[in-house]
Amino acid sequence: MKARRQRKIIEIIHRQVIATQAELAQVLRKAGFAVTQATVSRDVKELGLLKASDGQTVRYLPPGEQPVAAAEERMVRLFRDYVWEVNANESLVIVKTLPGAAQGVASALDYARWPEILGTVAGDDTIFVAVKSQRDVGGIRERLAGLLEG
Repeated sequence: MKARRQRKIIEIIHRQVIATQAELAQVLRKAGFAVTQATVSRDVKELGLLKASDGQTVRYLPPGEQPVAAAEERMVRLFRDYVWEVNANESLVIVKTLPGAAQGVASALDYARWPEILGTVAGDDTIFVAVKSQRDVGGIRERLAGLLEG
Protein backbone atom coordinates (compact mmCIF):
# COMPACT_ATOMS: atom_id res chain seq x y z
CA MET A 1 0.00 0.00 0.00
CA LYS A 2 2.78 2.42 0.92
CA ALA A 3 4.70 1.80 -2.32
CA ARG A 4 1.52 2.22 -4.36
CA ARG A 5 0.67 5.46 -2.54
CA GLN A 6 4.18 6.84 -3.03
CA ARG A 7 4.08 5.99 -6.75
CA LYS A 8 0.77 7.86 -6.92
CA ILE A 9 2.35 10.87 -5.19
CA ILE A 10 5.08 11.01 -7.84
CA GLU A 11 2.45 10.70 -10.56
CA ILE A 12 0.38 13.50 -9.00
CA ILE A 13 3.25 15.97 -8.67
CA HIS A 14 4.21 15.34 -12.29
CA ARG A 15 0.65 16.03 -13.47
CA GLN A 16 -0.27 19.05 -11.41
CA VAL A 17 1.11 21.81 -9.23
CA ILE A 18 0.93 20.76 -5.58
CA ALA A 19 2.10 23.44 -3.14
CA THR A 20 1.17 22.01 0.27
CA GLN A 21 0.92 18.69 2.04
CA ALA A 22 -2.75 19.39 2.76
CA GLU A 23 -3.36 19.81 -0.96
CA LEU A 24 -1.51 16.57 -1.68
CA ALA A 25 -3.53 14.74 0.99
CA GLN A 26 -6.76 16.00 -0.57
CA VAL A 27 -5.77 14.79 -4.06
CA LEU A 28 -4.72 11.41 -2.63
CA ARG A 29 -8.07 11.04 -0.85
CA LYS A 30 -9.90 11.81 -4.11
CA ALA A 31 -7.79 9.06 -5.71
CA GLY A 32 -9.03 6.58 -3.10
CA PHE A 33 -6.20 6.62 -0.56
CA ALA A 34 -7.04 6.95 3.14
CA VAL A 35 -4.28 9.28 4.32
CA THR A 36 -3.61 11.58 7.23
CA GLN A 37 -1.42 14.66 7.30
CA ALA A 38 1.20 12.65 9.20
CA THR A 39 1.23 9.94 6.50
CA VAL A 40 1.67 12.50 3.74
CA SER A 41 4.41 14.24 5.72
CA ARG A 42 6.33 10.95 6.10
CA ASP A 43 5.89 10.16 2.40
CA VAL A 44 7.16 13.61 1.39
CA LYS A 45 10.23 13.11 3.59
CA GLU A 46 10.90 9.53 2.42
CA LEU A 47 10.54 10.48 -1.24
CA GLY A 48 12.90 13.43 -0.77
CA LEU A 49 10.41 15.90 -2.23
CA LEU A 50 11.36 19.55 -2.06
CA LYS A 51 9.40 22.68 -2.68
CA ALA A 52 10.73 24.73 -5.57
CA SER A 53 9.66 28.11 -6.87
CA ASP A 54 9.77 29.46 -10.39
CA GLY A 55 9.20 32.98 -9.09
CA GLN A 56 5.42 32.77 -9.44
CA THR A 57 4.36 29.39 -8.08
CA VAL A 58 5.67 27.00 -5.45
CA ARG A 59 5.41 23.26 -6.04
CA TYR A 60 6.79 19.94 -4.90
CA LEU A 61 9.45 18.34 -7.08
CA PRO A 62 10.91 14.83 -6.90
CA PRO A 63 14.66 14.62 -6.14
CA GLY A 64 15.78 13.97 -9.72
CA GLU A 65 14.11 17.15 -10.93
CA GLN A 66 15.34 19.46 -8.22
CA PRO A 67 17.94 22.06 -9.07
CA VAL A 68 21.36 21.17 -7.65
CA ALA A 69 21.29 24.37 -5.57
CA ALA A 70 18.04 23.24 -3.92
CA ALA A 71 19.54 19.82 -3.20
CA GLU A 72 22.57 21.49 -1.59
CA GLU A 73 20.31 23.72 0.50
CA ARG A 74 18.32 20.69 1.67
CA MET A 75 21.52 18.85 2.56
CA VAL A 76 22.82 21.78 4.63
CA ARG A 77 19.52 21.98 6.52
CA LEU A 78 19.45 18.23 7.18
CA PHE A 79 23.07 18.21 8.35
CA ARG A 80 22.42 21.02 10.82
CA ASP A 81 19.26 19.39 12.13
CA TYR A 82 20.17 15.68 12.22
CA VAL A 83 23.92 15.01 11.94
CA TRP A 84 26.08 14.97 15.05
CA GLU A 85 29.41 13.54 13.80
CA VAL A 86 31.44 13.14 10.62
CA ASN A 87 34.45 10.84 10.66
CA ALA A 88 36.57 8.90 8.17
CA ASN A 89 39.07 6.13 7.70
CA GLU A 90 41.32 5.72 4.67
CA SER A 91 38.48 4.64 2.37
CA LEU A 92 35.09 5.80 3.71
CA VAL A 93 33.50 8.84 5.26
CA ILE A 94 31.14 7.93 8.10
CA VAL A 95 28.26 10.24 9.02
CA LYS A 96 26.41 9.73 12.33
CA THR A 97 22.85 11.02 12.60
CA LEU A 98 20.06 11.06 15.11
CA PRO A 99 18.09 7.79 15.10
CA GLY A 100 15.91 7.43 12.02
CA ALA A 101 17.51 10.28 10.08
CA ALA A 102 20.27 8.52 8.12
CA GLN A 103 18.21 7.66 5.03
CA GLY A 104 16.98 11.22 4.53
CA VAL A 105 20.46 12.68 4.97
CA ALA A 106 21.97 10.06 2.62
CA SER A 107 19.34 10.86 0.01
CA ALA A 108 20.22 14.55 0.24
CA LEU A 109 23.91 13.69 -0.20
CA ASP A 110 23.12 11.60 -3.26
CA TYR A 111 21.02 14.31 -4.88
CA ALA A 112 23.59 17.04 -4.19
CA ARG A 113 25.63 15.23 -6.87
CA TRP A 114 29.10 15.96 -5.53
CA PRO A 115 31.46 14.55 -8.17
CA GLU A 116 33.79 13.02 -5.56
CA ILE A 117 30.99 10.92 -4.04
CA LEU A 118 30.14 7.59 -5.70
CA GLY A 119 27.17 6.89 -3.44
CA THR A 120 25.91 6.31 0.06
CA VAL A 121 24.62 3.42 2.16
CA ALA A 122 22.39 4.33 5.10
CA GLY A 123 21.14 2.43 8.09
CA ASP A 124 19.08 3.93 10.88
CA ASP A 125 21.65 6.38 12.25
CA THR A 126 24.83 5.77 10.23
CA ILE A 127 25.79 6.59 6.65
CA PHE A 128 28.76 5.17 4.74
CA VAL A 129 29.85 7.61 2.06
CA ALA A 130 31.89 5.99 -0.74
CA VAL A 131 34.25 8.42 -2.44
CA LYS A 132 35.91 8.06 -5.83
CA SER A 133 39.44 7.87 -4.54
CA GLN A 134 41.31 7.69 -1.26
CA ARG A 135 42.77 11.13 -1.84
CA ASP A 136 39.21 12.57 -1.77
CA VAL A 137 38.30 11.10 1.65
CA GLY A 138 39.85 13.88 3.75
CA GLY A 139 38.39 16.66 1.63
CA ILE A 140 34.89 15.20 1.70
CA ARG A 141 35.12 14.63 5.46
CA GLU A 142 36.16 18.25 5.98
CA ARG A 143 33.47 19.57 3.66
CA LEU A 144 30.74 17.54 5.39
CA ALA A 145 32.02 18.44 8.86
CA GLY A 146 31.91 22.08 7.78
CA LEU A 147 28.17 21.76 7.23
CA LEU A 148 27.77 21.09 10.95
CA GLU A 149 29.41 24.38 11.84
CA GLY A 150 27.22 26.49 9.58
